[in-house]
Amino acid sequence: MGLHIATEMSLMEKLEILSDAAKYDVACTSSGSERRGDGRGMGNAVKAGICHSFAADGRCISLLKILFTNECVYDCKYCLNRRSNDVPRASFTPEEVCRLTTEFYRRNYIEGLFLSSGVLENPTYTMGLLYQTVYKLRREYRFQGYIHMKVIPGADPEAVRLAGFLADRMSVNLELPTAEGLSRLAPNKHRRTILAPMRLIQNGIGMSRNELTLYRGAPQFVPAGQSTQMIIGATPENDYQILSVAESLYQKFGLKRVFYSAFVNVNADRELPALSGGPPLLREHRLYQADWLLRFYGFRARELLSEERPDFNILLDPKADWALRNLALFPVEVNRAPYETLLRVPGIGVKSAQRIVRARRSGTLSFAHLKKMGVVLKRAHFFITCSGKLLYPSVRIEENFITRQLLDCRERLPFDADGVTYRQLSLFDDRNFRMDQAGYVRRTGDEIEK
Repeated sequence: MGLHIATEMSLMEKLEILSDAAKYDVACTSSGSERRGDGRGMGNAVKAGICHSFAADGRCISLLKILFTNECVYDCKYCLNRRSNDVPRASFTPEEVCRLTTEFYRRNYIEGLFLSSGVLENPTYTMGLLYQTVYKLRREYRFQGYIHMKVIPGADPEAVRLAGFLADRMSVNLELPTAEGLSRLAPNKHRRTILAPMRLIQNGIGMSRNELTLYRGAPQFVPAGQSTQMIIGATPENDYQILSVAESLYQKFGLKRVFYSAFVNVNADRELPALSGGPPLLREHRLYQADWLLRFYGFRARELLSEERPDFNILLDPKADWALRNLALFPVEVNRAPYETLLRVPGIGVKSAQRIVRARRSGTLSFAHLKKMGVVLKRAHFFITCSGKLLYPSVRIEENFITRQLLDCRERLPFDADGVTYRQLSLFDDRNFRMDQAGYVRRTGDEIEK
C-alpha cells in the first residue's frame, strides 16, 4: 500500500484531515501554567484559564488540536497514519499553523494550541519544522497563549531544548507500557530514544527553576511540565505492570500526567487483538482512578495490585476495593485520624479531608457536618465513626456486607452503556467555516477585521 497524498489541497481541507488525525492523542489537559501576556501580543496562560472544557462524551473542545503532518516514515501496527495505510495525507506549513491558531483564537473558538506530528523524513527534520512553527507563532505572531507540543523521539536534543523555551508543556509518548510490546508493534521505535528526551526535559525544567531563583525574568523552560501517553489493551500487560510503569515515570522523570488511551483497533493486523467488546474503556477508567490515587492520595502501586492479584476489580473503584481488602484498618475516627488516613477512606476526597482537618480544630464533627463538607456518606459511612459512633448502628464491618451495599450505589462512569465516541469535537461541527479570498478562516456571518 502506498501513500495517498493530495497535491492540491486547500487550508481547510488540510485542517479537516489533520485535526481528525489527532483525535487518538489524548495527552491533552489543562495547562498548569500561569504566565500573563505582556500586552504587546495576544493571549496568556493561566492555570484556571486554559480549562479545556470537555463534552459529555469526553471530546476535547478548547484547543486547536492538530498534527503538523499525518505523513509518516514509521509503520506502527496500531496507528491509522502508519506508512503502509492508504489514507489521505496532508501537511501544514509553519505559516498555515500560525494563521489558523491566531484566527481561531481571535474568534474565541480556542484557547491554545496542541501540536503533534507524524514523522516526516526523519525525527530531527520533523522536530525542526515544529520548532519553526512555534518560533514563528511566538515571535512573529506574538501569540502568548498556551502551547502544548509533542516531542519527536530520536530528534536532535538541541531542537528539543530550543522548543522547550517556547512551549508551555511538552510530552513524549511512551506509546506502549513495555519495551517488549514496543518492539513487536512499533519496530521503528525504541524505548531508549523515548526516555532520552524525557530526561532532557526534566533536567531543563530543573535548571530553569534554579535560574529563576537567581535571576528574575530568566526564560522559562516548559513551565507547565511534561506528560506522556500509553496505549492500553494493544499488548498483554496486566494492570499491575502498567501502573508500576506509571509510578516509575512519576518518580524518575517528574511527570505531571500519565495518560491512558484505550486501544481502538483501526487496522487489520494479525499482531493486534480483536477486542470483540470494543475499546477497553472500563479498564482505562480504572487506571485513571488508580493514577489519581498515586498522585494525590499517597498510595503505591503495590498497595493497589500485586503479582498475585494483577488486575483491577471491574465492579469496584480501586480505592473502595483496597479498603475492603484492608478492613482491619477501619473504621477510623474522623475527629482524630491523621490527614493521610482520611485520604484512604472511600467517599472522602482531598478537599473534604482538608476541610475536616481544619474544622475539627474548632469543635467536634458530626455526620451532618461531614455531609456539608462534601463527604459522600453513602460510601464513607461504612469506614468512619464520629465520636466513636457509626452513622447506622446496624452496619456490619464485614467484607461481603459492605460490598453488597457499595454495589447498590451505582458508580457513575464517564461513558454510557453504548460506550464513548472516539471523536474529538471537530472544528466543523455546528459551524459553517470557510476561507475568504484573503485566506482568513471565517464562519458565515462573521465580519473579518481589515
